[in-house]
Amino acid sequence: MQFQVCASVSKRPKADLVVVPFFKGKKGADAAVNIPDLIGTLNPILKTGDFDGKEGATMLAYLSGKREKRLLLLGLGAEALCSMETLRRSYSAAMKRCQGKKWVSVNFVIPKLSKLDNKEITRAVSEGTALSTYVYDLWKSKEKKKPFYVKKGTLVGARDLKIAKKTLGIMTGVNLARDLVNGNALDVTPKAFAKEAKKLAQNFSSVKATVLNKKQLEKEKMGLLLAVGSGSPVDPALVMIEYRGAPSSDDLTMVVGKGITFDTGGVNLKPTKSVEDMRADMGGAGAAIGLIQAAASIKLNANIVVIVPTTENAIDAHSYKPGDVYRSHSGKTVEITNTDAEGRLVLADALSYGQKRFDPDRIIDLATLTGAIVIALGDTRAGLFSNNEKFAKLCEKAGDITGEKVWRMPLDPEYMNLMKSEIADIRNSGKKRSAGSVTGAIFLQEFIKKRTPWIHLDIAGTAFLDSAKDYHLSQATGSGVRLLIELLECLE
Repeated sequence: MQFQVCASVSKRPKADLVVVPFFKGKKGADAAVNIPDLIGTLNPILKTGDFDGKEGATMLAYLSGKREKRLLLLGLGAEALCSMETLRRSYSAAMKRCQGKKWVSVNFVIPKLSKLDNKEITRAVSEGTALSTYVYDLWKSKEKKKPFYVKKGTLVGARDLKIAKKTLGIMTGVNLARDLVNGNALDVTPKAFAKEAKKLAQNFSSVKATVLNKKQLEKEKMGLLLAVGSGSPVDPALVMIEYRGAPSSDDLTMVVGKGITFDTGGVNLKPTKSVEDMRADMGGAGAAIGLIQAAASIKLNANIVVIVPTTENAIDAHSYKPGDVYRSHSGKTVEITNTDAEGRLVLADALSYGQKRFDPDRIIDLATLTGAIVIALGDTRAGLFSNNEKFAKLCEKAGDITGEKVWRMPLDPEYMNLMKSEIADIRNSGKKRSAGSVTGAIFLQEFIKKRTPWIHLDIAGTAFLDSAKDYHLSQATGSGVRLLIELLECLE
């Protein structure tokens, strides 16, 4: 879908559908914007009381002799509670009514709100509509597909087309991440990540890709990444993608994404009901690669290096084993107490190598790291861990703006007692089941230089949903792409 803007409702183009927003008032639905040529049509509908304007509510009516063939009343809920996230969710509800319908053009009338300016409203509406057009139906037969036919969306009342175009640029990254996470583990392998990185380098002159193969990993002594990949017939790799959007600056942000393309749990095998979605255990890597796609598309004024340590955590006679000790790239030794705590191992080597090679000014890692974070926060917020107060607050702000919300979690030094090993420098999982997401983050912190601002995002609950929700019509959300774009812009 492509966007255009039209500042005046009286000059909006002809279309297959017009979406008109309403607030939920004390006595029924209240118009969120005045549309003189539709008053005669709207008043009889509102008098019936069948539409009350609650958030996400829709009512379809057919028009005759008007600019549009159809009218969709859209509820935004109470005006006092209406936020950018409310607008995203509500306008996604409007888009869902378009799914499977051969409506090529839609006029989205945007509301007027006292607490949000026109730019914020335009952004939220464009994001809600664009996010909800993604459908993953690759494996469905033709008769069961329900695509979107909308090709042109006019934002009626909006003034700045650049905002909507930027949204579409960012969506290319979100949807790339969604595609990678939704894809078969058979197809989305370390080789596929390497291929995707090289494709980005071919498509954008600001992007450079480098891949370390198994022999190079051995030379660099990445013992933890190699250990996790030891049971897989597919060789592990370290994929690095550099984006130089501010070439005159030395400032550099390093983003590391966990790339476990399928997680069996290893020798500590996952049980049924816990293994079926493990193709999504590379949600962090998908988001990291999607970040580069989005940043390059909108020409983000920042320098980013993305590092993806990628392998399968498979199981066979060569798999790494509980009780053994492995030496990391940093030189720290790690006692393996649970082979299903593998994500932190591959991240540790990538964090260590990346700091040595690139000397970044700040570090962000994203990972579907722990089930414990899902227990704590569900699929509404990602867990945020950080060693830097200012950096963490910027991330919280970015989460509130984008709707990819985070929740600050503790990193008290007392938790390190759970990670002490009798035979190595550190163990890879806690001595108890308690504080599982915290101990995972504590482990990673051991591989961060003390003065480097660092954020760890545990996106286990937000990267892959149990079912479609709000503006995510597939299980994969691309969680992290929009958040990090906003965060990097906040740093400028």
